[in-house]
Amino acid sequence: MSTDTPAPRTSGIPLRHAVAALPPYVPGARVEPGARTFKLSSNENPYPPLPSVLEAIREGAGDTHRYPDMYATELTETIAASLTEHAAAAGIPTTVSPDEIVVGTGSVAVLAHVLQTVCDPGDEVVVPWRSFEAYPIAVAVSGATFVPVPLASGRDADGTLLDGRLDLPALAAAIGERTRVVVVCTPNNPTGPAVHRAELDAFLAAVPSDVLVLLDEAYVQFVRDPEVPDGLAVYAAHPNVVVLRTFSKAYGLAGLRVGYAIARADLAAGVRSVSTPFGVSDLAQRAAIASLHAQDELMERVDALVVERARVLDELRDQGWELPATQGNFVWFGLGDATQERGAQAREAGVLVRPYDSDGIRVTIGEREANDAFLRVAASWRR
Repeated sequence: MSTDTPAPRTSGIPLRHAVAALPPYVPGARVEPGARTFKLSSNENPYPPLPSVLEAIREGAGDTHRYPDMYATELTETIAASLTEHAAAAGIPTTVSPDEIVVGTGSVAVLAHVLQTVCDPGDEVVVPWRSFEAYPIAVAVSGATFVPVPLASGRDADGTLLDGRLDLPALAAAIGERTRVVVVCTPNNPTGPAVHRAELDAFLAAVPSDVLVLLDEAYVQFVRDPEVPDGLAVYAAHPNVVVLRTFSKAYGLAGLRVGYAIARADLAAGVRSVSTPFGVSDLAQRAAIASLHAQDELMERVDALVVERARVLDELRDQGWELPATQGNFVWFGLGDATQERGAQAREAGVLVRPYDSDGIRVTIGEREANDAFLRVAASWRR
C-alpha cells in the first residue's frame, strides 16, 4: 500500500477576497517534547496559576457538560467591582457598571467583535505598525480597510531614542472621512514603549468624537513609567474610548483565553450581540474570578517580573545594546535584515524567540534561567 500523503481535497468554493488575502497569524515557536529549550517566543507568564486559581478550575471541572453562563455575569460583576475599587484608590472620579464590561476569548476576540460592531465594508481602521499582528487580520475579517501608520524612529530633540514608539501625530493625521476606529496599543506589542499622558491627551483632542479609539492595554500591569496615563481615567474622560485588557499576561491564564473590553453601555451591548455565544468557558470564568480575588498575590509575581525585566535590560545595555524603553513583559531588537538569521541562532542555542519578518525580534521575560540563556545569545549577536 502506498504511503504517499494524499493531496488535500478542495471544495471549489471561492473564499471571500479579504479572507484569501489574510496574512497568517504566526504564534510563538513551540517547544518540542523532550527538548531542553527555553520558550521566550510567546508573551506568557512563566509562573503557573496560583493554588487558589487551580482549585477553582478543579471545582468547575465536573460541570463541563453544562454550557457556561453566556454573559459571564459573575465575572463581569467582579471585573466592574475591581475597576471601581481601583478608580476610588487612584482618585479617578468614576464607577464602572457590569453593563460596561464585555468578555471574550482573549482580548483579540473582543477586538474583533468591536470592529464587527462598528465597521461597514469600506470603513477604515487606522493602526500603528508594526504592532500586534492580529490587527490586520481582525480588520480584514470585519470588512474594513487596514490603514497602517509607521512607528516613530530616530531621536527627539533631547536625544531620546524614538524607535518603537507610536507616532500619535501621524496616527491623528491619517484619520479621514471613512475612519471608524483608531487603535492605540500601549505598551506596544512587539516593541514595548507605552504612550505618555501629554501625547495621548493631544491625540485624543485631535480625534473626531465619532471615531472610536481602541486603547489596547494587554500589558498594563507591567507599566511602571509614571508618565503613562491610567487607561481607566482616559476612558472616564472620553466617551469614544474603549479599553481592551486580558487575563493572558499578568494573570497567567493564556491557555484559558479570557479578555474584556470596557465600553459605554450602548456600545458594549452592541459588542455583546455579535460575540460568540457561550464563548468564554466556565473554567475560564471561574479562573478569572479567582484571579481577581487573588490580585494582590498575583501582582507580587508581576513585580518580580518587572524586577527581572530591569535586570535583563541592564545586562543588555552593558553588552552595548540600545533598545526601546519597554513597559511590557518583553524586549525588542530592531535587527532589520539580520532578524531571521539571529532568530535561527537563538533556536540553535536552545532559546526560542519571536522573529518578525525583517523588522526585528521580540524576547519575552521568562524565568531567570531562561533569561540568562538568552543573555548569552544576545552577547553572541554582538560579536
